[in-house]
Amino acid sequence: MKFIVSSTYLLKQLQVLGGVINTTNTLPILDNFLFELDHSKLTVSASDLETTMSSTIEVESTSEGSVALPARLLLDTLKTFPEQPLTFVVEDNHTVEISSNHGKYALAYADGNEFPKSVSLEDPSATAIMGDILATAISKTIFAAGNDDLRPVMSGVFFQFSTEGLTFVSTDAHKLVKYTREDVTASQSAEFIMPKKPLNLLKGILAGSDDEVKVEYNDSNARFIFDNSVLICRLIDGKYPNYEAVIPKENPNKLVIGRTQFLNSVKRVSIFSNKTTHQIRLKIAGAELNISAEDIDYSNKAEERLSCEYQGDDMQIGFNSRFLTEMLNNLSSDDVQLEMSLPNRAGILTPMDGLDDGERIIMLVMPVMLNN
Repeated sequence: MKFIVSSTYLLKQLQVLGGVINTTNTLPILDNFLFELDHSKLTVSASDLETTMSSTIEVESTSEGSVALPARLLLDTLKTFPEQPLTFVVEDNHTVEISSNHGKYALAYADGNEFPKSVSLEDPSATAIMGDILATAISKTIFAAGNDDLRPVMSGVFFQFSTEGLTFVSTDAHKLVKYTREDVTASQSAEFIMPKKPLNLLKGILAGSDDEVKVEYNDSNARFIFDNSVLICRLIDGKYPNYEAVIPKENPNKLVIGRTQFLNSVKRVSIFSNKTTHQIRLKIAGAELNISAEDIDYSNKAEERLSCEYQGDDMQIGFNSRFLTEMLNNLSSDDVQLEMSLPNRAGILTPMDGLDDGERIIMLVMPVMLNN
């Protein structure tokens, strides 16, 4: 088995696949990349059993075969090469010899047949979506997904596909994000929960991509096919909570304010808040928003006044500043609207501008009890 490939091209593909490999694996074979050669097509795969990703690379070769090569060693070696052709030859003594312009390097390989086979999806449903739209949907929602192992369904992003549009939802019970695309539709309705790790990989690869991504899914697995790569992952099993029920419908109090100004003010004031509750107080009256925080244990306090547009009754409401900061950071609009009903009901944050046609985003943040 022998092939010739460009060093930088191979490195670029392997760095993406390397994101799949865990630092600690139960099976030693998972510390390797699987190389499968079929004449001029080389397919490289990486897996952690839950997620498997493979890329197909054009190489110069006339042979066939499969070997598993140590990922860390290979990546560290490739990073040091300037652009040049590398020749890989599988020797009889259970090593692969790599020849560069300057030298030769031998590394031990494992049998390619030991590598876990990727799952085949039985009778999947499919939909197609632009890479950049999918990457945006992931980055707008993934930050709000939970980390609680006891509630695994909330540790992923809920995909809801229908003939009317696509909806992506994430929540950790303190904050919730619902991102909708009405300009992209699926042929039939489907719902599934995607884990964070493959989503983070997709977000990194697909940002700014004009390629179409084919999404195939059944009850247990999802497959994303794009460019020259395929990513298959196991879905999170379980029923997603009824998120529509927690979004308050009647919100008579509406505050409109510049996003950057609001974000900077919240960041500054929160430095003076209690280090465990991160509580800040919003006090709205007329066209003035008063943001304050206090840490009674250390006699630290801060207060800022901002001008805003407000319709509704005067009110005081408390929020965890970290959640508010995260949400404002994840929006890109110039102005945002915060809708509220009562100090003990969730506030709804929406961007006032900067969205594409058919793009909708709602962020919901739970209030904290104010101690007067």
